[in-house]
Amino acid sequence: MAVSVANLFKERKYPFIFSLVVLVICVSVLLLNNNRYPYLSVIDFKKSESISSSPPKDSNSSIWYPKSEEPHNSEPPQDISSNLNFRWKFCQGPAAVDYIPCLDNMKAIKALKSRRHMEHRERHCPEPSPRCLIPLPKGYRIPIPWPKSRDMVRLILWFDNVPHPKLVEYKKDQNWVRKSGDYLVFPGGGTQFKEGVTSYIKFIEKTLPIIKWGKHIRVVLDVGCGVASFGGYLLDKDVITMSFAPKDEHEAQIQFALERGIPATLSVIGTQRLTFPDNVFDLIHCARCRVHWDADGGKPLLELNRILRPGGFFVWSATPVYRKDERDKNIWTVMVALTKSICWKVVAKTVDTSGIGLVIYQKPTSSSCYKRRKENSPPLCDEINRQNSAWYIPLGSCLPQIPTGKLTSWPDPWPKRLQSRPLSLSTDSEAEKAFYEDTKHWSALVSDVYLEGLSIKWSNVRNVMDMNAGYGGFAAALIDLPLWVMNVIPIDGPDTLPVIFDRGLFGIYHDWCESFNTYPRTYDLLHSSFLFQNLTHRCDIIDVTVEMDRMLRPGGWVLIQDTRNMIDKLRPVLQSLHWSLTLSRDQFLVGKKGFWRPTEGELDA
Repeated sequence: MAVSVANLFKERKYPFIFSLVVLVICVSVLLLNNNRYPYLSVIDFKKSESISSSPPKDSNSSIWYPKSEEPHNSEPPQDISSNLNFRWKFCQGPAAVDYIPCLDNMKAIKALKSRRHMEHRERHCPEPSPRCLIPLPKGYRIPIPWPKSRDMVRLILWFDNVPHPKLVEYKKDQNWVRKSGDYLVFPGGGTQFKEGVTSYIKFIEKTLPIIKWGKHIRVVLDVGCGVASFGGYLLDKDVITMSFAPKDEHEAQIQFALERGIPATLSVIGTQRLTFPDNVFDLIHCARCRVHWDADGGKPLLELNRILRPGGFFVWSATPVYRKDERDKNIWTVMVALTKSICWKVVAKTVDTSGIGLVIYQKPTSSSCYKRRKENSPPLCDEINRQNSAWYIPLGSCLPQIPTGKLTSWPDPWPKRLQSRPLSLSTDSEAEKAFYEDTKHWSALVSDVYLEGLSIKWSNVRNVMDMNAGYGGFAAALIDLPLWVMNVIPIDGPDTLPVIFDRGLFGIYHDWCESFNTYPRTYDLLHSSFLFQNLTHRCDIIDVTVEMDRMLRPGGWVLIQDTRNMIDKLRPVLQSLHWSLTLSRDQFLVGKKGFWRPTEGELDA
């Protein structure tokens, strides 16, 4: 006698068949959902983590409430806070509110044998890493949002956030910054910007039209950047600028830049390489940046040559270019000889209507000129034994050979460049496939989860850091938002930073077992994707968390994608800092930092 499906469900006479049907339905639903969210698929985790960020197996989505809001019937994940029995304390000293551990190690700085080459402005990290929290400046308030923070007319900052009045006094005649009541106003002027930075930017492009801001030239380095007005106003041209200066004769100019929402970092051309790859910047700019390019046999200029893309430009606006006094003439003569020795060609030299002049050099696109030099000075580098690294590596005194093949080509015009095959990507077909899959993965993850499914108010986010950026897919997926991303490549992982620059993005090398070269409270959002597993093999998770707390502004977010086991380890540390935490889909941890700072005698576990 035939048995209908309807009777099977109604009478449930065949429990095995009934269970099988239910199981098939459930599996079908899961498969459909998996196609909806490809970033939650089952993948080879070991393979993915070697480059970027794709997740391991995912369980069903769930929300992890902050401790004070957990439902009574919820069971929190394993709490290891019993192992964290220590007292949070403030960092000490008169400059504690601006403390940068690796740049403010006074014991190491006082022990230096020389400061001739800016050794005192380089990194000297304390051991062990300090586990103190940075106090807030008196009167600190949430920064004014972009674009008001940079606008030429309404550009204002809360004075208490960056309490450094000396810069206002020191630069009052150069139109950098003015104090107006409770605000700092940035008129867009500068030492070399007599008619304003906007006019200066137009002047450069008029002098050399091939520059084509935002098309041909996309990624710029500004050396000795002041308060970064040059880079800030280039953003209007679709140009991103890595502005840098040391900490700091001019009283926290990089802190001003970051408070304005302009990309910037602390660095110096001293005795060590800048933490960037070879051959990546489209253009390097120096407006009276106070660097002696011929010092120590020309090592500072050789360092610029290392990181400048073949065919890239160096714009130098300084008094030796246009003044005729004896000192400036001597400097110009030395610069002529030095640039000729490394085969840089003068492609433009001019003076604007305000009397400010500049010269534009271009780096060669092949090594043929090097071989035709009458003197082998500086000598060509031994490419076999040359260190292809930029982390605590001394400045070189040799001339690296220009890469051959596609690496000498110029990237596609922006914005096509963002999605094109990067010039520095391995020629292996699997590498190209992995790159495009990574781009697709991040586009889906950011649009479907990060922007829609998490408790982050993206309209309040301006300064973003990706702590292990891979191919830069996270930054690429956010490209249409009014924010910028500092892409960090950990030194113990695959070197994908040249790929990031090829895409028209920028970034930097770093070791997360040490503090980052930035002031406290300078980032609105810190992002990491499967960073901590490898990191905890070398350093303590608490030290990394303290550094994240130092860099993040009150009201800012961390967005951590990781395994549930690692999130369970991070949770009690972040909760001890009184951060509000939410867990989504068992792998996305969102933490929001508040204004809490420890009081005398307060014990956190």
